[in-house]
Formats: sequence, C-alpha cells, structure tokens
Amino acid sequence: MENANLSARIARAREVMTLEAEAILAVSSRLDGTFTRAIDLILAASGRLVVTGMGKSGHVARKIAATLASTGTTAFFMHPAEAAHGDLGMIAPGDVVLALSNSGESDEVLALWPALKRKGIRIIAMTGRATSSMATLADLHIDAHVDKEACPLGLAPTTSTTVQLALGDALAVCLMHERGFGREDFAMSHPAGSLGRRLLVQVRDIMHSGEALPAVGSGTSLKDALLEMTRKGLGMTAVIAADGSLAGIYTDGDLRRTLDRTLDLAGLVIDEVMTRAPVTIAADRLATEAVQIMESKKKNGLLVVNDRGQLVGALNMHDLFKAGVV
Repeated sequence: MENANLSARIARAREVMTLEAEAILAVSSRLDGTFTRAIDLILAASGRLVVTGMGKSGHVARKIAATLASTGTTAFFMHPAEAAHGDLGMIAPGDVVLALSNSGESDEVLALWPALKRKGIRIIAMTGRATSSMATLADLHIDAHVDKEACPLGLAPTTSTTVQLALGDALAVCLMHERGFGREDFAMSHPAGSLGRRLLVQVRDIMHSGEALPAVGSGTSLKDALLEMTRKGLGMTAVIAADGSLAGIYTDGDLRRTLDRTLDLAGLVIDEVMTRAPVTIAADRLATEAVQIMESKKKNGLLVVNDRGQLVGALNMHDLFKAGVV
C-alpha cells in the first residue's frame, strides 16, 4: 500500500511538471515580433523597467525584476496597491512598465493606467488573454496564455505563473545578450556571491604584507629562517638579496628535502638550501589566477612581487580558501 501511494504521488508530480513544460513549449512556439519589439522598447528607454503585478503574478513580477536587475537591466518591482497610494511617484519619464496578470483584468493594476498614460509611460502587458483590458490598453502585449492550470481545481495559479516566469527569464537573457553583459558585469552586481569573489578579489586583497610578511636577508642562518617561518605561520619565508631584490624562497617542503640530505642544520645558511627563482605573482592579478598557478605548479604558497621584482606580499592556499575563491 505504501509503495502504491508513493507511485501515485510520483505520477502526480510528473503530470504537473509535464503539463507545465508543455505549456512553456507552447508559449515558446507562439513568440513573435511583439516579443522583439518589447526588447527594443526596453533597450531604447532612457529610464528604468518597472515590473508590477498583483497576487501570484506579483510574486513572479518581483522575481523577474530581480533577475533583470542582476543581469544588466535597471529594474525594480512596484506593488500596484502601494503604487495607488503614493508609490507611483517612483516612476519617472523615460521608464517602461511591465505589467503581469493572467486574467489581464487585475483591478489594482488597471487602476494605474490613467496615471501612467498621463506620465507618458510606455506599458508592456504580459497576460493570458489577448482580448483582456490590460492587453488591449497596453502599448505591447506578450502572450502568456495557457490552456490548463496544473492545479486539479483549475483555480490556483500554477502553470500560468510558471509560463510568466519563463517569459521573464527569456526577456532578461535576451536583454543581457543585447547589452553585452558578461561575467565581470555579473560579478559587479554580486560582490558577495561566489562568482563575485572569484572575479573581483585580487591578490592584493588577501596577501600578507608589512610585518606579517615572512622574509629574511641573504646570508641568514637556516635556524633564524626557520624561526621567521614559525613566527609568520605561512609555511615559507622569502629570501631578500642585499640590493633588495628577491633571491629565493624557503618552504616546509624545502625543509623536508634538507632533512633528507642531512640532520645537522646548525651550520647551514639559507642561501645553501633555498629555492632560487621562485614562482611569483603580481598583486593586481586575480586571486583565481593564484589558485591556478599553485595547482599547476603544485605549490602551497606564492610570493607577490611588484613590477621591479621586489617582494611586496605572500599568500598560501589557506588564504585562498578563507577568501572563498577556491
């Protein structure tokens, strides 16, 4: 009995998803020049795209506005009921309104039409009825008609809101393409996200510098160099020549190799055991490039140098993990 209930639930869920997928494909096949004119209208606007809708369409409109805003189109959601009580003041000449309603007869949205028209605002309606008031009064109408809601009662907006969301995504992606909006632009809008960290964080933002930078002079005893490594905790130390240039690096790995050769470290000088011509990176490079270098060269740390080859910083893989770029 339990297996029968499980199968029935899976079958019902698949029926809903199939119905909504077929509705999206049906709307996709009906896309025409009106959709491209809507894109042109938004691109040509000197102002913002204001997205509005009531009820479930309002929830979808809010998400569409968020998607547009994060992909290069300046957009925001305006609640139609609040708009009628003062928020219409947020709309300025040059703005375009995208209004959503399955029936196309939303009283709260239609109540805004006279004021929007007086302001000279162009309106794009997205409805499920081409003969609805919103569709006929708008400058452009995007057809979002569905034959059947997934709700078994045919009442709860399900298929219709899924189609609205898909059309909103299509609109956002098309506008994104037209504007040449790329990964770097996306990162600028998402500085707190993982992509933003990968594309915006530079080596200088996470490197150790100043007093935290492990460095010893050429001719330093290995014992003192190891003490510097221990104090700074990066598993390495830079070695600086008398003229201020970078002479080499000594790491935990170098220490293991030294111990393979001899256990008598007392008389050793850092110059005898350091790695010369170490792998380095510039401070203005992206932190993701440091990850790539360290992985390809099998290094746990990197020294950072300026354009004159002088030491300015150091970082290790832990720093990159902490910054969220790995």
